[in-house]
Amino acid sequence: MGSKKQTKMELFIELAHPNKNGESEWVDVNRFTGKYEALKLGNGFSWGRKHSPLERKYIIEVDRSQTKGNGIDRIRLNGFNGSKPFNQHIRADIRDYYKNANCVMLGLRGTSVNTRIEIDHKDGRKDNDRISDINGQKITDFQPLSKAANDAKRQICKECKLTNKRWDAKNLLGNPFSFYEGDEDYKGTCVGCYQYDPVAYRYLSAKRLIEITSHDLMRKLYSDLPNDLLDGLVK
Repeated sequence: MGSKKQTKMELFIELAHPNKNGESEWVDVNRFTGKYEALKLGNGFSWGRKHSPLERKYIIEVDRSQTKGNGIDRIRLNGFNGSKPFNQHIRADIRDYYKNANCVMLGLRGTSVNTRIEIDHKDGRKDNDRISDINGQKITDFQPLSKAANDAKRQICKECKLTNKRWDAKNLLGNPFSFYEGDEDYKGTCVGCYQYDPVAYRYLSAKRLIEITSHDLMRKLYSDLPNDLLDGLVK
């Protein structure tokens, strides 16, 4: 009888050889050959994604800085993952609140597969213990999205988690700012990303444009004032 085929998790652990604390050195993806051919990433990182057996046991880090492009260059384990699984259940009153709402991205609500409304966790990383507890959930933690918009957001959030680079709202033609708060680097919060809250993005972008217009107008109207005085008046 032949030996049992190793899983991808078992293959990577054998290759990474983590210590007793669950920590390993970086493993270059170019080592995924021969016996470890099954670990090749291709177009995804299925065996290391969220909720995979490897991710449930270990904290996984990826590095994309070694070569050009956005592909994963090397992977390491950085300890055991002791976090509780995220509970995706949404409290009934929150579902009721949004059940007749339109999609905040596409402005529609239909009955077809792609236009039906889904209640979306704004924070696509789904790692907030308060939101995992239905008693701690708030209406503002969620938003109504069509299935098509929610599917797209899910992929965008997945990429952000892998790269720690937030989605640029200027990808949508006509959006004036990349973020309504913060910058492209994920720093522990999704707040400020268009995908997190397109309503807040539109509101705060409009407010910012009014402030910019007012600022420029005042400088034109009072251009005869000394610059030092004008700088103090126009903030």
